[in-house]
Amino acid sequence: MADSLSLASLSDLNPNTVSLQSAYSRGRQRDDTYERMVEAILEPVRTGKKVCAAFYGHPGVFVWPSHEAIRRARAEGFEAQMFPAVSAEDCLFADLGVDPARSGCQSYEAMDFLLYARVIDPTAALILWQPAALGDTSRSTFETDARWVQALVDVLAESYPADHPVTVYEAASFPLDDSRIEVVPLKDLAGVSFTQASTLYLPPLRAPEMSRERLERLGVRREDIAMANFQRDREQL
Repeated sequence: MADSLSLASLSDLNPNTVSLQSAYSRGRQRDDTYERMVEAILEPVRTGKKVCAAFYGHPGVFVWPSHEAIRRARAEGFEAQMFPAVSAEDCLFADLGVDPARSGCQSYEAMDFLLYARVIDPTAALILWQPAALGDTSRSTFETDARWVQALVDVLAESYPADHPVTVYEAASFPLDDSRIEVVPLKDLAGVSFTQASTLYLPPLRAPEMSRERLERLGVRREDIAMANFQRDREQL
């Protein structure tokens, strides 16, 4: 759990609740932490107990221990299942009023996006997860390297103008909390403070263009598609 109140609520529901928070330790690599979590989940399973592992957010989104625990459990002959929940991305769609079906959506872990030659489609929304981990190559410091954030800005500037809006988003943890929705121009992103809960959202730069070659292949006129889209938009108002 990300907070003590949630842990207390779980403990009230089940006195046998065991926190996995102890697997974390400053200076310990996250790979080691996650391995400890997997084994903590599987040890009671191997003794014949029924185990439920609860993670904040969606258990399958940026949660390696959940996937690995299920994989190992099944490999060892145990029944294991994952149940879906609400992720930070789902909260983002709701809080920012974003419908990914309108323009499409690209979603990457920030360091993965920076280090690999990803191709950006500026006509679709872009979501970058965990910018706070930029520069944490040892996977143990939990601190952001400002040089890496600037490098991310430089890469994004190849596809977006300097004043393109970037939303730093953090979903609310409790019903009475407010979500963090901080909009800054791309050129100022390196000066923003991130937490482990931060996610970046970049709206589309422009509308996509229809492919003339594909329309001709399908025998469809551009005007017919435009009218269909116009009718759909009217019905949604």
